[in-house]
Amino acid sequence: MNIQSSSESQVITVDVVKANDLLRNGGYRYLDVRTVEEFEKGHVDFDDALNIPYMFNTPQGRVKNPNFMEQVLPVCTKDDHLIVGCQSGVRSVYATTDLLDTGFKHVYNMGGGYLAWVENGLHVVAPKVGV
Repeated sequence: MNIQSSSESQVITVDVVKANDLLRNGGYRYLDVRTVEEFEKGHVDFDDALNIPYMFNTPQGRVKNPNFMEQVLPVCTKDDHLIVGCQSGVRSVYATTDLLDTGFKHVYNMGGGYLAWVENGLHVVAPKVGV
């Protein structure tokens, strides 16, 4: 049996339909951990959607944002209810783990990420074309 001693926190993943319900009706906020460039190409449609990248693209590949928690803490409290999403659901698992390990209590990972959100026909904010 593989037990992770570094994390007592168990990441709970919800599908995009459940995430949409929690965001619309459950008092949850959306934390998009994709890059700013990805976010600007389109994102989940919520007025207070936050975009705090968990990783950055560099010439050497993706690297973890060393200031992720320092950027989250001024805009979210540890009692906030958060849905964490990325492009496909991988970065958001890592981000959710970090949030839980830091003491956040009500955080869900959005399985499938933005791609699954779009595939399910849920509302998105798309970039303005020709503006």
